[in-house]
Amino acid sequence: MQLLYQTHSPYARKALVFAHEAGLAGSIEVIHHETSPTRRNEDVFARNPLGKVPVLLRPGLPALFDSDVICAFLDTLHDGPRLIPANGEHRWQALRVQAIAQGLADAGIAVRWETVRRPEHLRYPPLRDGHIEKLLSSYDWLERELDTDTLHVGHVALATALDWLEFRDLPGFRDGRPRLTAWFDAFAMRPSMQATPLSGDTHD
Repeated sequence: MQLLYQTHSPYARKALVFAHEAGLAGSIEVIHHETSPTRRNEDVFARNPLGKVPVLLRPGLPALFDSDVICAFLDTLHDGPRLIPANGEHRWQALRVQAIAQGLADAGIAVRWETVRRPEHLRYPPLRDGHIEKLLSSYDWLERELDTDTLHVGHVALATALDWLEFRDLPGFRDGRPRLTAWFDAFAMRPSMQATPLSGDTHD
């Protein structure tokens, strides 16, 4: 299999960290692609009509795109404990945390558009501030609600999102949230995270 990837994408990294945690990284070739809404990447568009990574290429089968879908597929390929719980409240908690992580990354990208990516005269500070509120509110929710015992897809999504937010110097989660901070610092030391460092800049 091949993973169309971007070294500074929290979504692509989520899929790759998941592959490491599932013991599948050795069977995936990682191919870096630069993508942006303002710069069309024909190789990516040929496999994903949204023009975004990650995209998982499977021999003889259709390409899979979106990190959630890729992780769900990878979870069917290994013999270890499922990282996406099949049923019960553990499943819904894992998916809740995954949803929060997705929203953190989305909000962080939106803040960047309104601070560094969009031409200055087109930026809208109230929209920036609204997305920052989403970040801060989500950090507070995680401080209260995050489960920290059995590894699941939500943890992978959250760790990669939080690391990306720090990588991009966006409003942080550490102040006043010792429980979330301790969890993240421990997770960041896992081999799956150490093997997939963030790097590079966005090219719009």
